[in-house]
Amino acid sequence: MPLSPEVVPLGVSAALEDYLEAIAELGGTRGTVRSRDLAARLRVHKSTVTAALHSLAEKGLVHYAPYVAVSLTVSGRAVAGQVCRRHQVLRRFLGGILGMDALGADETACRLEHAVDPECLERLLRLGAFLESSAEWRTWSGRAGDPPETPGAG
Repeated sequence: MPLSPEVVPLGVSAALEDYLEAIAELGGTRGTVRSRDLAARLRVHKSTVTAALHSLAEKGLVHYAPYVAVSLTVSGRAVAGQVCRRHQVLRRFLGGILGMDALGADETACRLEHAVDPECLERLLRLGAFLESSAEWRTWSGRAGDPPETPGAG
């Protein structure tokens, strides 16, 4: 399954991508997040959150005003979606294919999601699908009784 081209605008650092990802995840169905919830999630001081939100607002990625819950703009949702997708693919590959424990896979995916390019991510997806469809790999990995997984699922 080909990934859509990256939409990350220039000047969006890994740290700012983490904010967008956290806003998307914490926002859920209501779509808004309080600064203090971001600070708790990212384990940073509220003043650090304020500075990051100002930067994201200047880039047109969030709707932000002091003392008002923050939300993603259309562009912000697109960038956050790409970051979340990279994280998901990497976490699944690290845990499901390489056999890392869930916490280790998640923490490593969080670091890698900012560096991996679309072509590499696509190749990891294809490699994972190939390995999961291989009876020999399932035997080698100890998953001989497991049915092959559907590519891109999970």
